[in-house]
Amino acid sequence: MRYYYAEHQTAYRQLEREGLTQWNDLFGESWTFDDFPNRAFLESVLDRLPPSGDVLEYGCGTGPAACFLAARGFRVDAIDLIPEAIALARAFARERGVSVNFGVQDVCAMPAGSKQYDVILDSYCLQSIVTDPDRASALTAVRDRLKPNGHYILSTAMYDADRVYDGDFRYDATSGICYERTTEPADDAVQLDNTWYLPHRRHLRPEALRAELERAGLHVVSQQGGDVVATRPG
Repeated sequence: MRYYYAEHQTAYRQLEREGLTQWNDLFGESWTFDDFPNRAFLESVLDRLPPSGDVLEYGCGTGPAACFLAARGFRVDAIDLIPEAIALARAFARERGVSVNFGVQDVCAMPAGSKQYDVILDSYCLQSIVTDPDRASALTAVRDRLKPNGHYILSTAMYDADRVYDGDFRYDATSGICYERTTEPADDAVQLDNTWYLPHRRHLRPEALRAELERAGLHVVSQQGGDVVATRPG
């Protein structure tokens, strides 16, 4: 099982059990389904996007951003690797009377496909894609599925000097990788100072994120911390 699967499966099962609506609800934050963390950023960039364009959201979770765009006339495909998340997303879309094509898919392992999109959206997924090969796979999937001059709209958690990594967590400032201690060797585990760790998050500084996107063949149009608009050059 890949390092990013178990945590997310556990979280979405808890959301379902407790009747919650989205990831942040698990951390004592008071969000409604329609008031999701990157809504203000999405609203601020809507005028850059083609009306009724084709959108792919990966790591969609329970689907608030996908439903938001579908309600505004976009044709939305939305994927997540956790079946429980997709089941919840479909239910929330039905409740709101919006049409979203939800599916179970890992963006790090997407098969070759011919469909291209005007917009690809990431609503705080990329920080959980930690290793260099996985991030390269995800960003290649983004680049290859964007139409020429299409927009990649990214919101991701970033390095914060005030964030504390303690207990079972360890931060590598060189790579931006946060590791979580594990009790035994496992898929994707690394050994640091005779202790096994799994990749947990990637918290980059703004300039490192920008460089990573440009290496992937994307052109950064605007960036405010982890809120980024990039395009695939035509």
